Amino acid sequence: MASPIPLPSNVSISLANADDVKALTIMRTAVAQDMTERFGDGAWSSLPSKVVVVKQMRASRVLVARRDAKIVGTVRLATARAGAFDSSAFTPVTTSLYVLGLAVAPSFRNQGIGSALLESAKEMARSSSTDALWLDAYDHPAGAGEFYTSCGFRRVGKTSHNELSLIYYEWLANPRPV
Repeated sequence: MASPIPLPSNVSISLANADDVKALTIMRTAVAQDMTERFGDGAWSSLPSKVVVVKQMRASRVLVARRDAKIVGTVRLATARAGAFDSSAFTPVTTSLYVLGLAVAPSFRNQGIGSALLESAKEMARSSSTDALWLDAYDHPAGAGEFYTSCGFRRVGKTSHNELSLIYYEWLANPRPV
């Protein structure tokens, strides 16, 4: 899958496959540990297991960014969102995908990989006639709200879940009235 964002040399984006489970688990563990070191314990501190990664791969489309053969970033697109998610905060559309678990390996941050993963997610939405991408971000320094805004997402609401404040963002691709 070609990304419209220029990527560092030897970086490509593709759909994950079953052979990627171990590498995804390792990369996401490194991200969780880094976030905990930088921001303290929080929802971002949860360490993934291979079982969880497999379940997530079955329930969503998982994009991975690779540098050579190494997975250095990932994002998931799902048709359903577990947990508290108030869809009434978003623009009513016929079809939406939830953006979940965007993560870039600590040593690869600030190289355009997260932006390229989101651009690839947008392209996937456009090509599948999906009207919108929806997501939430922590209302905390660990959250990536400013990053999502810089990638074309619009803030549409705010909520709290398990005593954690979340901000809702959306990106409209092919909006059709419901």
